[in-house]
Amino acid sequence: MAISVEARFEPLEWPSVSAAAGKDSGDEPLVKAAQGGDRAAFGQLYQRYVRMVHGILLARVPSVAAEDLVHDVFLQALPKLRALRDVSRFGPWLAAIARNRATDFHRRAKPDCSLEDRAGTAEPAENPEGQVGIEDSIALLNAVRELPDVYREPLILRFVEGMTGPEIAARTGLTHGSVRVNLHRGMHLLREKWQRHAPHAKKGQGL
Repeated sequence: MAISVEARFEPLEWPSVSAAAGKDSGDEPLVKAAQGGDRAAFGQLYQRYVRMVHGILLARVPSVAAEDLVHDVFLQALPKLRALRDVSRFGPWLAAIARNRATDFHRRAKPDCSLEDRAGTAEPAENPEGQVGIEDSIALLNAVRELPDVYREPLILRFVEGMTGPEIAARTGLTHGSVRVNLHRGMHLLREKWQRHAPHAKKGQGL
């Protein structure tokens, strides 16, 4: 029986991100309020966009670094927010800051710093089956990171952060069509890669 991509990613959890995530009904009033110095409004924007920022970073830097850099991105965005003229572009603007922060991370990182995560960096599971689940999840995340950039980010936003295709488009500023195509093509490449290299893959248990 095939195990879904969502199920394979479940053992990887980032509580600080999950707890902060929230639903939204429109950003423009909050952005304008935050531009006027309303910290509570900026806090709500954080809740709405923390998954997007985390996903963008996770596609580019190690997991531990991604969690730390999430806060850096919002700290960088806060003083620059007044300069944002088109408040409807807050999501794409913030996404660009996140991508630039990831680039800066690699510019400053040690030469031997690897993007690849390992199971040993996570807390040991209470049972062997749970440990296999963690190893599979990390292996799948690393497989996604080996894909071209155009597929890596939407796949992580979709399957790790739990965002829908329309949400990804709305948050990042991409068109619905491009997100849909990139998810479809990215999944095809990921499925091929996983079936070739999955550490615990068994017949009938592919993606």
